[in-house]
Amino acid sequence: MKKSLFVAAIAAISLVACKKGESTETNKDSIENNSDSIQNNMDSAANAQKDSIDAATNMKKDSVEVKSDSAKAAVKK
Repeated sequence: MKKSLFVAAIAAISLVACKKGESTETNKDSIENNSDSIQNNMDSAANAQKDSIDAATNMKKDSVEVKSDSAKAAVKK
């Protein structure tokens, strides 16, 4: 009786230990996936901000060029 109870206890402990290990691996994978997702979102936001700044800069350059051309035309008259 004692021997079978001891074997059952060992089996139960082994089963619990296996499930904890699997759960830990799943959580680790989930954390890594969330980390990758956050990094991708940060990269995307940075690229969008850079594109917005570039567009605003190009718009300002075009405006300066138009004003420059307009001023040159006025001087020639």
